[in-house]
Amino acid sequence: RPQHSDSGPQTGLAGPRKVASASATASTTLSEPPRRTQENRTRTKVLGLPCFPMEKSAASTEPQGPRPVLGRESVQVPDDQDFRSFRSECEAEVGWNLTYSKAGVSVWVQAMEMDRTLHKIKCRMECRDVPAETLYDKWDSNVIETFDIARLTVNADVGYYSWRCPKPLKNRDVITLRSWLPMGTDYIIMNYSVKHPKYPPRKDLVRAVSIQTGYLIQSTGPKSCVITYLAQVDPKGSLPKWVVNKSSQFLAPKAMKKMYKACVKYPEWKQKHQPHFKPWLHPEQSPLPSLALSELSVQHADSLENIDESAVAESREERVGGAGGEGSDDDTSLT
Repeated sequence: RPQHSDSGPQTGLAGPRKVASASATASTTLSEPPRRTQENRTRTKVLGLPCFPMEKSAASTEPQGPRPVLGRESVQVPDDQDFRSFRSECEAEVGWNLTYSKAGVSVWVQAMEMDRTLHKIKCRMECRDVPAETLYDKWDSNVIETFDIARLTVNADVGYYSWRCPKPLKNRDVITLRSWLPMGTDYIIMNYSVKHPKYPPRKDLVRAVSIQTGYLIQSTGPKSCVITYLAQVDPKGSLPKWVVNKSSQFLAPKAMKKMYKACVKYPEWKQKHQPHFKPWLHPEQSPLPSLALSELSVQHADSLENIDESAVAESREERVGGAGGEGSDDDTSLT
């Protein structure tokens, strides 16, 4: 997936074709994929924000809603209930600790059980001059490498994603099953980690695990919306406290602001780049080969190597570039 200087976009302002339900779309596997094209490989992978383990907070409480993804034993395309459950978590307030709130961007964290090396982070941003459809079609440029592998159904695919961690930590990557669903004027995109036989962990990266990560985009008007990013990720390693603090205080807000600026530029860009090519809205346009669910398996965290980076000191470059969390928008090393 090539990166673009304008943080690249993905589709225009035209609203998506209505999808009756996730249950209906999940049961339909496509065949005879059309020829691969450049733009389809740029679809957002929904893991562009930093996700690191948090220390247990005395003020935290266990989430009140169901958490079916934690006990996932088989690979399945999310159904209507999964999308509703994700939406409920995005809108929930109980058990979340506010760590950042400024200029229309808020960040919350939720510590998990003491014996787990993961946490949940939730970011919410008000977009007063960006339609919900534009955010739904947004690119993610803050990556090392990302590409689509195959399609599963009309609203689900499998892909690879790697992203930068604050130096000098090792960078992370994931293989995820991603699904998406328009819900009236709102949209949900979410993913979880799977194993693909042709893409094992790499020696130069740490294979992380997305328990569940995604976006809820809620329309608030013809040209405005609110986006909520929710992530529950196991980064597979013991990380230093400065990473924990920087993740919620600086990196997540900065990434959200960069995404917003990219979305503002998106409609004009799309008009010049295949404006009618939208395979995520029109499945018949998809250039990806089909893949059977039986080819995949759930990526469990305990099958991956843990690394101890708890003693790693923050580099001078990171201290200078991340001061105040308001560094240059062109600096993607932090996100």
